[in-house]
Amino acid sequence: MATMTVAVLGAGGTMGSAMARNLLRAGHRVQAWNRTPERALPVEEAGAKLAGTPADAAAGADLLVTMLNDADSVVEVVTGEEGALAGLPAGAVWLQTSTIGLGGTERCVVLADERGTTFVDAPVLGTKQPAEAGQLVVLASGPDDASVRERANTVFDVIGARTLWLGEAGAGSRLKLVTNSWIVAVVEGAAEAIALAQTLGLDPQGLFAAVEGGSLDLPYLRLKGNAMIARDFTPSFKLSLAAKDARLVVEAAERFELRLPLVETVARQMTVASEEHGDGDIGSVYLAVAPPAERGA
Repeated sequence: MATMTVAVLGAGGTMGSAMARNLLRAGHRVQAWNRTPERALPVEEAGAKLAGTPADAAAGADLLVTMLNDADSVVEVVTGEEGALAGLPAGAVWLQTSTIGLGGTERCVVLADERGTTFVDAPVLGTKQPAEAGQLVVLASGPDDASVRERANTVFDVIGARTLWLGEAGAGSRLKLVTNSWIVAVVEGAAEAIALAQTLGLDPQGLFAAVEGGSLDLPYLRLKGNAMIARDFTPSFKLSLAAKDARLVVEAAERFELRLPLVETVARQMTVASEEHGDGDIGSVYLAVAPPAERGA
């Protein structure tokens, strides 16, 4: 695998930091930027070059990786005189790995076209632990060009366990929305089932015993359910980001006049819960439905 120079914007965040570290371990050169520079210092200590502006980070890079919270953040850091696209060399490839929905991805496609930059839409599935282990699933979409995919895969093979190439740019974000609709439904369902068990005077572990070994037994249900029972909400994936992702699902459905009553309800629930518990893990949505005796335990 050829050594590449990779610019990572958002290198101080949970996911961006893990990506940058894995790229360094794989022997690539990393030029990092983060809105709060202090949060990216560990990546600099690991061997990355920490840049003062997105344009500086992108200068001389073969590949640009954006991993930021939302569409507005991505657009802001790639545009303007100090934006990444101003510094990115001709022929470089932009790998957009943030979850930014349909509209956000379309905005990025337009910006890339205006700049003449090759754009790959590549949101990822996974949270802190898979990111640190380089075990993400990459939902990639972009030009049907073998050389572009080969270059993109030099990053994807490092940060992920699997890469799915899904067609033209935008297909990756569409599949990410579909997957997220399932994830948020499972977490909210687990929270309500556990709260119901506690209200009925039952040990919520009985839920896991009842579904054990059957088609309803999900590892993710057990992972998040046990964290809820223990009230351990150390963030693997913040509730505030999950609420944003749920809203993106609703927005996409509304564009096509599709009603998703369950996800609409979950989006509202997570948005309200994130006002108080947004920095906790997605599982902290449980606190919004937990019996009063359990909330402060």
